Amino acid sequence: MSAAPALSADELTMAQRLVDALSLEGVNASAIAPNAALFGGHSDGLGLDSIDALEIALMIQQHYGVELKSDDPQAREAFNSLRDLTDYVLMRRKS
Repeated sequence: MSAAPALSADELTMAQRLVDALSLEGVNASAIAPNAALFGGHSDGLGLDSIDALEIALMIQQHYGVELKSDDPQAREAFNSLRDLTDYVLMRRKS
């Protein structure tokens, strides 16, 4: 069995905030694969849905000051994986 790719410190923080915001019981933030799909029924992903996306957007706005707009194609792509979401938010974070 191969080990999951390591999370950066920022990815681990984002993962923990996702687990907390979505009340993902039984999910260890450090075990979330950085490139695994966040949404849908992928076997290695979290299987989140559109309601979860709203919760994530609210958490990101509160913690990072970044607004995710549904009409922004880059914001939609950011929801592909933990790594994509973290990168997107960090690039747009208000100082």
